[in-house]
Amino acid sequence: MQTTKKAISKTICAKSAPWLIGLVLAAACMGAGSSSTSTAAGQNKFWFERDTKNPPVLQKNYQPLPSLSGLVKELRPAVVNIYTTQVIKPREQTRNSQPRTRRRFQDDFFADPFEHFERFFGIPRQREFRRNSLGSGFFISPEGYLLTNHHVVANASEIKIKMTDEREFEAKLIGTDAKTDIALIKVEPKNGEKLPHVYLGNSDKLEVGDWVIAIGNPFGLGHTVTAGIISGKDRIINQGPYDDFLQTDASINPGNSGGPLFDAYGNVVGVNTAIVAGASGVGFAVPINLAKQLIPQLRTTGKVSRGWMGISIQDLNEELAESFGIKSQSGVLVSQVFHNGPAAKAGIKPGDIILSINGENMTQMRELTSKVASLAPGSKANVEYLRSGKKRTTTMVLGEREEGEALAQGIEPRNRSSINLGLTLSPMTPDMAQRLGLDEKIQGLFVHEVDPASPSAQIVQPGDIILEVNRKRVKNLEDLNKALSKKRKKSNTLLRIQRGSAQLFVAIQP
Repeated sequence: MQTTKKAISKTICAKSAPWLIGLVLAAACMGAGSSSTSTAAGQNKFWFERDTKNPPVLQKNYQPLPSLSGLVKELRPAVVNIYTTQVIKPREQTRNSQPRTRRRFQDDFFADPFEHFERFFGIPRQREFRRNSLGSGFFISPEGYLLTNHHVVANASEIKIKMTDEREFEAKLIGTDAKTDIALIKVEPKNGEKLPHVYLGNSDKLEVGDWVIAIGNPFGLGHTVTAGIISGKDRIINQGPYDDFLQTDASINPGNSGGPLFDAYGNVVGVNTAIVAGASGVGFAVPINLAKQLIPQLRTTGKVSRGWMGISIQDLNEELAESFGIKSQSGVLVSQVFHNGPAAKAGIKPGDIILSINGENMTQMRELTSKVASLAPGSKANVEYLRSGKKRTTTMVLGEREEGEALAQGIEPRNRSSINLGLTLSPMTPDMAQRLGLDEKIQGLFVHEVDPASPSAQIVQPGDIILEVNRKRVKNLEDLNKALSKKRKKSNTLLRIQRGSAQLFVAIQP
């Protein structure tokens, strides 16, 4: 009987095409060709199973990758899924009648379904409706305090969290900061229960290439774990004045926002915040050291107060450094000083180059912004700066950071006059200033057009107001031509301009 079965199997194997028969018949063919002394157990054993008694010899010094499962089991209970509900009320005005702000690119997956209808047709909603969204968070204390993103819980009328053991809690918003996208929420444990929590690490010690683990609630798939490395640090993604993101290739998707990014030791080193639409393996997290600075204020006052110098600043480039007669590009250029602000009272002027704050060197605009923001309003700041090539020092009492004014747009050109910079200009009038939303006393030259073939192209924009040329105030075309006539033939032309509500220096090469 056994011989007959072998003959039938060999016949089938010979006549059948391998690509149609598949793995099961292939296994039968191999069994058919085996020795007649094979046991039943041997015939049922798959050919690709590893022989545990005689494992193959691995390459020298080879070590299998360690499993993350033990670490994940320890960390997951402290990570929660966040579900929020927001009540959307009818708007008094349509979206078309208001300036449209640029949408952040973190979690657009749950965008308002009626937004495009309103924008194109200008029809406001006539009734309230409820919008739900998803996110992640994590416990930072056994008393029930959690960190998450501001955009996860902003304007939420109801916040719920869900733990790994399926328990749900109502959460209360304690404090939030939109500029860094960090929020602190809290749940009340039952019967004094101590909740599982994680420990906050040191994001400053991270190196590019370090392993990290992300845990969150992407697309509602709760407590999903992904792993990767730190792909970059100090990333600027134009999400606010305090951009300083960690970049990782650990998969982050809509719903991961607010979840923790762990290092290989299980310490939180970042709060997963942003993704790039259409990109793969490009995610961003707020460094945990930044969040740690904010937690005390969020817990006690519900908001973050930051120091404010009352200036507009910009980085030095090679052309600007040359125009100011300095060799180094280290330092931060003051382009505008606000009237009666802390800097104005301390004697700072446009064109000064700030070198240090409280003894800490300032090489870039971002460093200065972060440093001043970390100081409390009312505190003193010792400032070292450069003016006309000479170092000076001053002490100022910081104010509280104020929101900038929205940029004014559009004005009809009049009284045009062309000059050799490739600009079409006319003197500012009180009527023009009023239409731009600026002080009627502002003096300067309004830029109507920029010749695309001129050296001013890509540097000066229509709508700019030229206030100074080579450190000389200009009120009219005569002042401008006089300032230009005194500059060296092959030197840069240094302009101080007003762009919207901000002022900055630009250098135009000859």
